[in-house]
Amino acid sequence: MKSASATSYRARTQYDDKQSLKYQQRKPGKHRAEMRLIDSAFALIPKTHRVLDAPCGGGRVAIHLARQGYAVTAADLSDSMIEIARQNLAQEGLACPVEKQDLERSMLPDRAFDSVVCFRLFHHFPSMEIRQRVVSELCRVAAQFVVLSYFSPRSVTSLKRKITGRESHRYATPLAEVAGYFEACGFRLVKDFAQLPVVHTLHLAVFERVKDRG
Repeated sequence: MKSASATSYRARTQYDDKQSLKYQQRKPGKHRAEMRLIDSAFALIPKTHRVLDAPCGGGRVAIHLARQGYAVTAADLSDSMIEIARQNLAQEGLACPVEKQDLERSMLPDRAFDSVVCFRLFHHFPSMEIRQRVVSELCRVAAQFVVLSYFSPRSVTSLKRKITGRESHRYATPLAEVAGYFEACGFRLVKDFAQLPVVHTLHLAVFERVKDRG
């Protein structure tokens, strides 16, 4: 049975065939800037790592990382996104599995991947309950690193959105709050990266599992 909070935000249900195709229409300059941000974070992640990209959308992060030699598995909740990702990966000649997974309650085993990347999802979560639940799942599945994007409230973009009420379904979250969710799961902040500090709201933070105490 689904909880009420599990269905309370648009990103869970909005990506039907039409919206999934629309999501692929990203400006080349914006895509390159975001992939540079991914590269900055993954400079800390060994190339030998098995990586889960979730949600994968159309597969652009999975493709970018697979080209660099990472063993990538992609996952998404949207059937339309999964089909697009499979087509895009196949066109690139990349044999990356694409699975259907719900990040609030995935079917993946504990520590199934060395690293997990969750890009452009966290800002859709309207409540602390959902944020903590998803972070807990990401940490459960990751053996060592979680790379998570979030929207910082300390930016010109976030301030404009707050003043105008534009895109009110996007939620900025302070880094201290994000780090708190990870600390509760036994992970520490390694480094926080910004696409363009103070101006842009998009950040990408790398968290690492604190070594188990024997």
